[in-house]
Amino acid sequence: MNPEQLSAVVVDALAALVAEGALDLPDGVPAEVTIERPRQKGHGDYATNVALQLAKGAGTNPRALGELLAARLRDADGVAAVEVAGPGFLNITVEAGAQGQVAADVVAAGATYGHTDVLAGQKINVEFISANPTGPLHLGHTRWAVLGDAIGRVLAAGGAEVTREFYINDRGVQMNHFADSIVAAALGEPTPPDGYAGGYIDDLAKLVEAAQPGIFDLPADERRAAVRAVGYDIQLRQQQAQLEMFNTHFDVWFSEESLHASGSVPETLQRLKDLGHVYESDGALWMRTTDFGDDKDRVLIKSDGELTYFASDTAYYLNKRSRGFDHCIYLLGADHHGYVNRLRAMAACVGDDPDKTLDVMIGQLVKILSGGEELKLSKRAGTLVTLDELAEEIGVDALRYSLARYPADSPLVLDVAEITKASADNPVYYVQYGHARTCRMMENAAQLGMSLPEAFDPSLLSHEREGALLRALAEFPRVVAAAAELREPHRVARYLEDTTSVFNKWYDTRECRMLPSGDEPVTAVNEARLVLVVAARTVLANGLALLGVSAPERM
Repeated sequence: MNPEQLSAVVVDALAALVAEGALDLPDGVPAEVTIERPRQKGHGDYATNVALQLAKGAGTNPRALGELLAARLRDADGVAAVEVAGPGFLNITVEAGAQGQVAADVVAAGATYGHTDVLAGQKINVEFISANPTGPLHLGHTRWAVLGDAIGRVLAAGGAEVTREFYINDRGVQMNHFADSIVAAALGEPTPPDGYAGGYIDDLAKLVEAAQPGIFDLPADERRAAVRAVGYDIQLRQQQAQLEMFNTHFDVWFSEESLHASGSVPETLQRLKDLGHVYESDGALWMRTTDFGDDKDRVLIKSDGELTYFASDTAYYLNKRSRGFDHCIYLLGADHHGYVNRLRAMAACVGDDPDKTLDVMIGQLVKILSGGEELKLSKRAGTLVTLDELAEEIGVDALRYSLARYPADSPLVLDVAEITKASADNPVYYVQYGHARTCRMMENAAQLGMSLPEAFDPSLLSHEREGALLRALAEFPRVVAAAAELREPHRVARYLEDTTSVFNKWYDTRECRMLPSGDEPVTAVNEARLVLVVAARTVLANGLALLGVSAPERM
């Protein structure tokens, strides 16, 4: 019996009490109640504070309501015992058979176990990284490459229709600076002012020449446009390859330039004018964002007639909404705190409720230490620490997991030596090794001729350690649902570590051996424990997949 099933049992008990006239709930019977795992050993399998929540409305005290509800629950199928503790908490012990059924449910669900429908019907756009196509992705992009992708995965597991989107900043003066830098490298000239330097520019110059021989012999104006187009294409494809290597996937690569080519920006400006949220001042066109909590109004068109980035941002938001997205999530860097109110005000100006359609997440910086020294970067100086280099030095799994296990808004310092060592002190190694152990146990079982039974007696999984493991496995769907609703994939990582610990304690318990000893025959208990091992493997693999981390079978 998992928490959701037990919640339904409690709701049914409340409904029965109301129907019999034994309980009056003016606000009606709740659709669900909170079920938690007790923190203290001996307090049953699950606990609920529903009596404390409903007592006042029912015109009684929590303890009395708790006793009334406990008496009803003791007769429910799958419930072994109910105790009323303190002012009215209910500690519930479920029957071994009902608890053991969790293992069968996990195995039957397979790769979909943990998926829920808490976000069903929602169409969500997650935009992250959105770097300029003027250089390789680097350390500054790495955290969002992990968290954005993981957030997309947990949202999808929560039942939402998710699109992960990369907004290509391919419009603006930086693209001309990029082209001029490539030309300078090809011609052996110094890097121009505001240009890009470094070995990657020299490499790009060679690739551009190879892609279009003679391109650097074109007239200056024609050459710049041609080099910009070819260099942009090559650099973008390199970024895409970097992210695929890093197991970060995008459904849409959206060009900023396409907004302007399609006429979306003028349409957006006209819509804002029709809604009455723009005005002219000092020869410029402004959006009155202060009406919706921004610290100052924002310029849409400068006095020289040039469109601002904010005009593009507004058109891009409306483009997303026109594509049917109910909710737009923006993942921005630590230097973008000012964008939160700005984007919320922008959404309000176009007629949306930002509380319902917009979520702006700000991530803190990451420092990575190697040999006691901080790895640093500077795209313009050319001292890039690229995503490729980080993945090569640290490993994709170690880097992804280490970044995913912390909230986005927490500053982070990672030491290469710590996150790459093969030790139980290293969380990613610990969880992956736990998965590999389940696979080895399954191999050992197969060598003895054991296979998953078509049916087994769930009540055979009655040991205290088995109960703890079953409760941990049953918790997985709720963890995933919370991670999806709160946009916090680190909850999955911490859950995996806790569950691996529970599994290891079960594995180390002599009374819970899965395999028969010596020449003993395979019994129904051995088969039941094999089902439990497969269930544990399934949950660990599914959780790692939500973080974009592999689940190795051998380590």
